[in-house]
Amino acid sequence: MKFLRALAMVFAFFVVAKAETVTLFDGQTLDGWRKLGGPATYEVEDGAIVGTYVETSENTFLATEAEYGDFVLDLDFKIDPDVNSGIQFRSHSTPDYKNGRVHGYQAEIDPADPRKMGGVYDEARRGWIHDVRDTDIGTSAAKAFKPDDWNHLRVEAIGDRIRTWLNDVPISDFRDDRDASGFIALQVHSVPAKFAGRKVRWKNLKLEDKSSQ
Repeated sequence: MKFLRALAMVFAFFVVAKAETVTLFDGQTLDGWRKLGGPATYEVEDGAIVGTYVETSENTFLATEAEYGDFVLDLDFKIDPDVNSGIQFRSHSTPDYKNGRVHGYQAEIDPADPRKMGGVYDEARRGWIHDVRDTDIGTSAAKAFKPDDWNHLRVEAIGDRIRTWLNDVPISDFRDDRDASGFIALQVHSVPAKFAGRKVRWKNLKLEDKSSQ
């Protein structure tokens, strides 16, 4: 009996260890990230990753070097008005797909139409796969969004089930099996010249990797 109890404790230790949160951003550097796509810039200011919009027709992404399958991602973001962003997950950039264009799931961030917040878009591929704009959920997303302030976004991808929350308000909950794993990326969308210089910020990026559980 003592042996079984000890074995159970060892097993429980390893389960907890595997569930430990990964800090994607150390608050000081962009170590572990790479820029893909367009010419927008990323830098670290006051403990946050800051993406600056430039006049371009091409979206820009800051992607993790590591790839993740099943996970829960938590982060905070703050975005200037009239520009668009998003959080890529289970995403890819390969030479055989549109010359390396980033594609895959994206949790939408759009202060111009906050009913989109937390909906899921398939970047550079299928388009909207979970559009909540014209639903009660879209109304809830708009009410939950805090303009000119920090917002909290959670993205959960476990198997084929994908869920999102904005400031603890449930937004997306659906199933899709197109991608099982890929990188996380922060998007700076293309903008016309009049919006160049605007910024989007991200901080407290933490991921609980559940792929091995």
